[in-house]
Amino acid sequence: MASCTVFAILLCLSSDHVPAQNTPEDEPDINQLIQGKAYVYKLGPEGPAGHGYKLVYMVAAPLEVYWKFKTDFKNDFVLTNKLITQHRLVKHKNNVAITESIYATKPGVEFRWRTISFPDRHRLNFELQNPRECGQKFHYGHIQLEAAGEHTKVTQIAYFDFFGAALWMNYPWYGGMQHDLHYTARWEQETITRLIDRYR
Repeated sequence: MASCTVFAILLCLSSDHVPAQNTPEDEPDINQLIQGKAYVYKLGPEGPAGHGYKLVYMVAAPLEVYWKFKTDFKNDFVLTNKLITQHRLVKHKNNVAITESIYATKPGVEFRWRTISFPDRHRLNFELQNPRECGQKFHYGHIQLEAAGEHTKVTQIAYFDFFGAALWMNYPWYGGMQHDLHYTARWEQETITRLIDRYR
């Protein structure tokens, strides 16, 4: 049984058996983005270690409306995301917010995030403040919003390193990176549509 498990892990980590991925140079199809498709790209590390990803998707809300939604750090809607079990705003001063979240995949561990918002650029920079407590070496990135008519294009880039990160990135089924990021994009698309009047 153990050998089967090891074989399954090695199979997932082998690039020959991972489904074809988009490359970061591929330009997302604007029509497919508008129809709700999300694109996930694997990125190499910025430094000597770690991993990265790029997530691109579109939401059916104007830029300024979505910006209000995205910077509502004291919201209650985030708990409708099945991957998040607890969330609270610790501190918000000027353009810096500190939030704490507990995830379904790591119960009992509070992830403390520092997010800096740049309203003039519609950009959010985020960084995990307590990586060791969360079993990580580092985790940081940014989210860039761009107007696309009555829609908003969202590009999220993150870099991270933790035990099992390579497996998470390459695992093609439920619980892997592809699943989690596509679910997150779909959840945001549905949630902003449901709550759009709150942020107009």
